[in-house]
Amino acid sequence: MSLHLPSRRVVRSAAALTSPQASLSFLTPVIQRRTAFSLRPWTKNDDVTTKAKPSNPLTEEYLRKKPKAPVGAQKRGDLSSSSIFEDEEIVGPKPEVSQGQEGQKQEPRNPHTMAAALDPDPQARQRWERKMVIRDIHKRGRLTKTQQLKREERVLLSKSHDFQTSVKKLVPLAKQIAGKTVEEAIVQMRFSKKKVAKDVKEHLEHARNEAIIRRGMGLGQGVKGAFQPRQILTKDGKRVQVENPTTLYVDEAWCGKGLFGKTPDHRARGQIYLMKNRTTSLSVVLKEEKTRIRLHEEREKKEQNRRVWVQLPNRPITAQRQYYSW
Repeated sequence: MSLHLPSRRVVRSAAALTSPQASLSFLTPVIQRRTAFSLRPWTKNDDVTTKAKPSNPLTEEYLRKKPKAPVGAQKRGDLSSSSIFEDEEIVGPKPEVSQGQEGQKQEPRNPHTMAAALDPDPQARQRWERKMVIRDIHKRGRLTKTQQLKREERVLLSKSHDFQTSVKKLVPLAKQIAGKTVEEAIVQMRFSKKKVAKDVKEHLEHARNEAIIRRGMGLGQGVKGAFQPRQILTKDGKRVQVENPTTLYVDEAWCGKGLFGKTPDHRARGQIYLMKNRTTSLSVVLKEEKTRIRLHEEREKKEQNRRVWVQLPNRPITAQRQYYSW
C-alpha cells in the first residue's frame, strides 16, 4: 500500500518528525470542499489592488472615428447591362428574390465604411499624391519614352502551366514560334511531329484569346483604308509583309523549369535507378505589328544618321621622310 503525498507535504512532514513535538496531522487526508463562494467566477472587484485605469485620449479618438457596421445589408455589385460576360445561356438565370427580401431595404455602399480596407493610411496616400504632383510639375507634363510607348502600344505576357516535358525538348519549339504571327505559329504547331506541340498550340490559342479580351489587341479597329501594306525588316534580318498593323505576333518565347517527380527504373542485377519526370512551362509575349513597324523605322533612321567611315583622316600629310626608315 502506497501513500500519495505531495512533495511539499513530504518535506514539511519530515521536518515535523525531527522536531521534539512531532504531530501526526500530515497523515490525515485533505478533503477539498467546494462551496458556493468558491464556485463564483473571479471578478476584478475581488482584487483589492485594482484601481481605475486612466483614460487614453488616443484610444477614445480611435473608437470615435472607427466606422460602425451598417445596420442593413449592403447592396451587392453586379455586371453592367453592356458587359460581354453577361450571358444567360452559360451563367444561367439569376436567382429569384423571395417575398421576404423584397420588402427588406438594402443600404447602399458606404465609402466611409469601405475606407478601412481601400484607404487604410490616408496620410501616406496624400503624401504620395503630393510627391507625384511635384514630379509632374518638374517634368512639365512631358512623358518618358517608356511611358509614351505604354500608352500607344499594347503588350501581353502569358505563362502556361507546366508541360510534361523537359527544357531540352521545348526550347526548339519556342525558337520556332518566336518572330512569327500567332496564326502562323499555331499552324506550325498543328503540323509539328513533336509530342508537346499540341500543348504549345493550345497555349497559343489561349494567349490569343486573352490578348483580345483583356487588352483589346488584334481587333483591327480604324485600320481600313488608313494603312498601306508595307514590307519591313525584322531584328533577325527577315523580311515580313504587314497587311494589318494590329495583327498579333510572338515577340518573345522562352521556357522555364518546373517541379519534377521520380520514378524507379529497374535495371539489370537488381539495380534500381531513379528517372526524373521533368515539367517545363512556356512563356510568350504577344505584341501588335505596329510595334515591329516602329522598331524597323528606328533602325532605318539610325542607319541614315550614322557617319560615313573613312580609312584615313582628311588632313594634309607633313613631316614625312624622303627615304625609307629601314
